[in-house]
Amino acid sequence: MQRRIGNIMRETGAQTLEEYAHILERDKTAREAFVEHLTINVTEFYRNKELFKNFEKQLLETVIPNVSAPKIWSAACSDGAEPYTLAIIAEKNHLLGTKIVATDIDDDILKKAHAGIYRKDQVKNLSLQDLKKYFDQVDDSHYQIKQFLKKRIVFKKQDLLKNIYEQDCNVIVCRNVTIYFKPEVRDQVYQKFSESLAPGGILFSGATEAINFPEQFGLRKIDSFIYQKV
Repeated sequence: MQRRIGNIMRETGAQTLEEYAHILERDKTAREAFVEHLTINVTEFYRNKELFKNFEKQLLETVIPNVSAPKIWSAACSDGAEPYTLAIIAEKNHLLGTKIVATDIDDDILKKAHAGIYRKDQVKNLSLQDLKKYFDQVDDSHYQIKQFLKKRIVFKKQDLLKNIYEQDCNVIVCRNVTIYFKPEVRDQVYQKFSESLAPGGILFSGATEAINFPEQFGLRKIDSFIYQKV
């Protein structure tokens, strides 16, 4: 974090953190550049594929028997690979009424998510059949999500530390995000996620984000990195 802040601070000509803080206070463009530079957007479809298989199993066995048209929130969705993965899962399982909301703090990354264009390495976990069904090939190294999948998702700007959370969610997917938060902030986020879940809803976290004591948030572990609201 110090290295990244130092790099972008020098671009403004600031010599100290205090001086840079004053620039950020008065210059909206500098603030937006700061957020974009600090936001880490490493993502791909079906990231940690085995975990996504477990998630799909729990979605079908735990959530769908109680709600045929689930509301899914992809929090800190980055460039859209995650919510589009969720849309593919919904499409494959004929969950036609599924509502997917995808949020992120970064305006530029949300624009990329809307565009839905991905490098070849980002779609490597998809079968050739799925690539043909859900993507149009742009060139030798890029693929674009088809329009019928785009229509499944509503993208919004949101700050997990400041803004109001989605409510009555049957599923929340927030992966590889809370690892960057301080423990007390991370706990606040998990508590708010729990409050956002409908009873019986599930939270799917990242492969490095095990919740050690989920019961303190009204959750119970039901699979690897998957927690259900009690």
